[in-house]
Amino acid sequence: MSYQHNMQPGPRPYLEQRNLDLSALEWKHFQVKRLSPCLGAELIGIDLRKPLDGDTLSEVRNALLKYRVIFFRDQDLSAEQHLAFASAFGELEEHPFIPSDAPESEVIRFDKDEKVPGYENVWHSDVSWREVPSFGSVLRAHIVPEIGGDTLFADMIAAYECLSDEIKASIDGRMAVNDFTQSFGRLLGPEDLARQQAQYPAVEHPLVRTHTETGEKSLYANAAFTSHIVGMSQEESELLLAQIFRESTVPEYQCRFKWEKNSIAFWDNRAVQHYAANDYWPQRRQMDRVTIIGERPV
Repeated sequence: MSYQHNMQPGPRPYLEQRNLDLSALEWKHFQVKRLSPCLGAELIGIDLRKPLDGDTLSEVRNALLKYRVIFFRDQDLSAEQHLAFASAFGELEEHPFIPSDAPESEVIRFDKDEKVPGYENVWHSDVSWREVPSFGSVLRAHIVPEIGGDTLFADMIAAYECLSDEIKASIDGRMAVNDFTQSFGRLLGPEDLARQQAQYPAVEHPLVRTHTETGEKSLYANAAFTSHIVGMSQEESELLLAQIFRESTVPEYQCRFKWEKNSIAFWDNRAVQHYAANDYWPQRRQMDRVTIIGERPV
């Protein structure tokens, strides 16, 4: 079978219904400003410096499930408040590869400037190389460039739903290998690499995962960490993965967030991929990320 880009001139019916469904949502504890017809919304009227009551917290989680990535402006949080908000949604993880000068072990600090340029500009889902990958990530902006440094998000549920029936049939039930080696492994010497590979061996996850809370199917493979498809020749695997990777680049599945100081993004790694635009060098961009442990994909 030959794999070609999922060309779809004209409207995609899934996106029409998706837009209608999102337009009909109503919320009690905040207002929303949507970023695109497909995904992403700013939640307005919430102060994350204070613990959220049960009803508000439940509604925020529901908003995350509906919009797949949510944003907050003007949230001057301490590290403790950042951690408290994220931990309300689950247990937090520590990242073994990304160096950070943040004092809290669960906080990853991305501090890029003239001497330390950014390198995250590839579409990916956080820590898909783990046996139990992330449920969500909460990213907080400290220092942002005057222009540039946006983060883009791609809806991988929409990407799956808009595939042809032929392509869906070819990928449903297939497994793919996810491995940190092809990204973080490049930063390690041979001894450190072997030690980390023993602790974090490559894992198999489904190419199409089912969201544990909504039941929706999404494409779950990314160029940063997915190395090959189980049971396929190298050539066939590369062709099919190249097509899957391209789906995250389709603008109709995306939203784009312009950062301001004290902005926060909270995304569902089970449903979206993201891309940090590296267009601000040599300006400085400092962000803190906290990651919430999820469940093994099925």
